[in-house]
Amino acid sequence: MAEFNEHSVFNVDEMENSVIGIATRVGKHDSGMHQHQKGQLLYAPKGCMSISLNGIRCVLPPTRAAWIPANTPHCARMTNVVEYRSLYFDPSLNASLPSSLKIVEVNPLLKALIERMAFWEWDKPQSEQANTTALFLEELANAREELLQLPLPTDRRLHDWLDQLNNPTYIVPPLNQLCLSIGASGKTISRIFNRETGMAYQAWRQQWRLLKSIELLSEGLQVNDVAYQLEFSSDSAFVSFFKQQTGITPFQYL
Repeated sequence: MAEFNEHSVFNVDEMENSVIGIATRVGKHDSGMHQHQKGQLLYAPKGCMSISLNGIRCVLPPTRAAWIPANTPHCARMTNVVEYRSLYFDPSLNASLPSSLKIVEVNPLLKALIERMAFWEWDKPQSEQANTTALFLEELANAREELLQLPLPTDRRLHDWLDQLNNPTYIVPPLNQLCLSIGASGKTISRIFNRETGMAYQAWRQQWRLLKSIELLSEGLQVNDVAYQLEFSSDSAFVSFFKQQTGITPFQYL
């Protein structure tokens, strides 16, 4: 692995090895919308990053990784310091790789494989990559998939509001407050969300709160701080919400 930071510029599609790895520490960063001819696995062993692609927003805490297929436009954002790991896979391996976006649980073996491959020298002989790559592909195929995703509406009336979601301090409001800021009725907004996301606005907001809480917890905030920021009535109300959504408490999740 060559020296690399968030300001480095390189074209991974010009590199010939089957697997190219990156391991670095990144501060506040926005990659902008881009794509690669190679498939990509994104993982942060410390910190949390969010990904936007194909009208979907995803959150990656240290326990989850994202598989992004080749030629998929995407944007990665970090609001705090993140230990960043990225693996790029040559199209020749496509038959062994997922064909669609996946958010997967990172077990200890998969984590160890990602760490090893992320620190490979970029000119490491492919014969020395083969066995580790084969084991990685097997673990990725068998990894438990997570639904840490949020579909985004595309209606033009919501464009300015959607831009606010990129502000790390913004809190998605209840429906009655959203009506006032957008200037549309609750019925209109509900129809938009049902049609374009497949979710009622309240369900969509609850999913947003879940993803935001995972992001804040991954950044080291305490449960009471997260409950306060996300406007829950109490710490216990937040813990109950989190457990209802995930089946476990915030502490167990992280």
